This record gives sequence, structure tokens and C-alpha cells, in this order.
Amino acid sequence: MRIHSASGDNFMWLAYSLASAFFAGVTSILAKIGVKNTDSTLATALRTVVVVIFAWLMVFIVGSQSTLALIDAKSVAFLVMSGVSTGASWLCYFRALQIGDVNKVVPVDKSSTVLTMLMAFIFLGEGLTLPKVVAMVLIGAGTYLMIERKETGIDNPKGFQWLIYALLSAVFASLTAILGKVGIVGVESNLGTAIRTIVVLIMAWLIVLIQGKQSEIGRIDRRSRVFIGLSGLATGLSWLCFYRALQEGPASVVVPIDKLSILITVAFGCIVLREKMGGKPVFGLLMIVAGTLGLLFV
Repeated sequence: MRIHSASGDNFMWLAYSLASAFFAGVTSILAKIGVKNTDSTLATALRTVVVVIFAWLMVFIVGSQSTLALIDAKSVAFLVMSGVSTGASWLCYFRALQIGDVNKVVPVDKSSTVLTMLMAFIFLGEGLTLPKVVAMVLIGAGTYLMIERKETGIDNPKGFQWLIYALLSAVFASLTAILGKVGIVGVESNLGTAIRTIVVLIMAWLIVLIQGKQSEIGRIDRRSRVFIGLSGLATGLSWLCFYRALQEGPASVVVPIDKLSILITVAFGCIVLREKMGGKPVFGLLMIVAGTLGLLFV
């Protein structure tokens, strides 16, 4: 067996994928704390400001702003669509985090791995081998086991709501990866990330203004502001690593590796947020990890 590489012996995309997973895992915990007493849509808009600043700072550090005029219309279109999908995914995800437990929301969101692999096979022509199918089954079954069904009963409306938002987040996250993979071809990864963040920023603040929630900014407590800002910084780092990996490696492998952030999120959820996990969710987590790691050996 061998680790699948899109560029011969160059495995830097693997290192970037793992770094993306770490920062994404930290993001979920920071965001959960930040949105506890803050409207999720407003929190999304505020943290996007941090991501935009960080993303464009990296663009000027590497000097890729000079290539902005060289980006063709197709790449711009796909980057914009990827940004819209990201915005939709974020809004759904942070709403789910606000009303549901991290250890339940995150596994559902990470199920986007399966959908991404299917989309990569259909639209990008990436191979769908037997090992990948087995991995998809493990990830899907593991996600199911991590969802405690009693939380979604009709006697608990909020339990049902978090699941809907988490599922929508997964769908939009899958579209983000596929559209981003197409849009970033021929575009410096930091610049591609920065362009997408502008789209997310505009989308998030438009929704805030439409809903009239901008007046609530002054009522956000200092602790929430700090954690919202830190979650934005962690997101920026995760994005930069993720799209660099996506540029050099196959989407059907880069995305699942990035989803290993679930390990960090679950660990911090148990330690920091005191969320508990039973035997079935733990077994489900092991299945997700096994399926994800299995994608490295095809």
C-alpha cells in the first residue's frame, strides 16, 4: 500500500491537510464558547472580519496580490460560488453549535466527507476505488452512531433543529470543497482563500443588516468577543492550510484528512465543555477515524 499523492514524492499537501485539521478542531471549540451568548449570524459576521484581515495579510506577505488581474473569469466565478457555499455552511454550522452539543454537531458536519468524495468522483473524475467505498461506509456509519437519536425526538424541538442545521452545513461544505478545487486551479492558494473570504464577509453582513441585528454588537460581552475573534483567527489558519493542500492534493483525500479535526474537537468538548460521550458515540468516532485514515492508503 502507498499514500496517495497527486504530485509524485511531494507530500507537503499532507502536512498542510493535517495542520488544517488541527486549526479547524480548535475553531469549533472557540466558536462554541463565543456564540453561547451571541446571535450565531452576528457572530459569524464578526469572526469573518478577522478571517478576511488575516487572509489578505497573508496575500501581501507572499506578494500574490500582483497576480489578481491574471485570474480568469471562470476561476473568479467558481471562487465566488465557493465563497457563497462557505457562507451558507458557516451560518448553518454556528447555528447548530449554538443550540446543540459540539460532540453531536461536529460529526454530522464532518459527514460532508462522504458527499465530497462522491462529488469528486462525479464532477472532478477522481477515482472511486473499493478502499474508498469502504472508508465512506465506515465514516457514514460512524456518524450515525455518534448521533444520539433521543436528542432528535419531537418532544425536543431544539434537538431536531440542530440536526437540520448540521446536515445543511455538511451539504454546503461539500459544495465549497468541490467549487474551491475548480476555482483555485491556476490561482495562488492564499489569494484564492482571500477572495473567498470577501464573498463570505459580504454575504454574512448582508444577512445581519437584513435581519437588523447590527444593533446587538454593543451588547456582546468581552469574553464572547475574545473567543469569536480567536475562532476567526483559527479559521483563517485552517483555510490557508486547507486550500494550499487542496491545490496540490486530491480533493477526495485532502478533505477527509481535514475532517480529522473531529478528534481535537471531541477531546476539547469533553475536557473543556464537559460534554459526555457514551459507548456508541465512541465506537462511531473510532469508525470515522478508521475510515478517514484508510483513505491515505489506496
